[in-house]
Amino acid sequence: MLLRLPSSVSEAQECLTEGAVPIGGATLVWATWQRDGFPDHAMSLRDLPEANTIGHESLGAAVVLNRIDDRVPEVLRRAAAGVGTGAVRRTATVGGNIVGSTLRCLLPAALVLDARAVILEPEGVTETDLAEVLAKRQLLLSLRWRTPVTSSYHKAAAEPGGPSPLVVAAALHAGDGGRARLRVAVRSDDEVFSESTVCHGGSEEILRTLRDGSFGRLPATAWELVGRQVTDLLARPGTSAAG
Repeated sequence: MLLRLPSSVSEAQECLTEGAVPIGGATLVWATWQRDGFPDHAMSLRDLPEANTIGHESLGAAVVLNRIDDRVPEVLRRAAAGVGTGAVRRTATVGGNIVGSTLRCLLPAALVLDARAVILEPEGVTETDLAEVLAKRQLLLSLRWRTPVTSSYHKAAAEPGGPSPLVVAAALHAGDGGRARLRVAVRSDDEVFSESTVCHGGSEEILRTLRDGSFGRLPATAWELVGRQVTDLLARPGTSAAG
């Protein structure tokens, strides 16, 4: 297998045009390649500057998870810190976790940040929503978002060999006209649910609004955790969620 390491967007486009298979940290695809055979040409974005950004409102797809620090919002930082073991976090990448993994531990965090995906195609660089990236398995260059007022993340303890652990992510965003918007995402039984609502009234009213959507399908244990996370988030000093 020939591994190519483009250092510019134009070089990466050329690799795609020539059929190179994009890889991230390869923590998930390596076993598949060992079983099914390695591609002739592969491409890593680890030397591409656009895929290695870490900032308050952007995160590159080639960034390995243990490099994610307090430059990004709490919800994304804690999501990355909760993935696998230290050895996994030293090799797994943002793009690999969101697009290449079935667990997608970072996805709920990205959803509550209302993140947009910057993707690379043979024709050039474009921006789209995460749903399209996941549906088409497009090559992610980076994530972009607007800084939230506050955010939180909780991942339940996992049993070895058991189902995927429950994840609840939440973020409060400043809104027009003084009305904040709350976004919440839940991973339950390998499904990811997300809802948002303009904040008015107290936490009980906000939770009722959330439950009227897809969260009404959540099991009781998941909904209880959503309730605690949302209530705690809205009670943080300086949130003034109700507007």
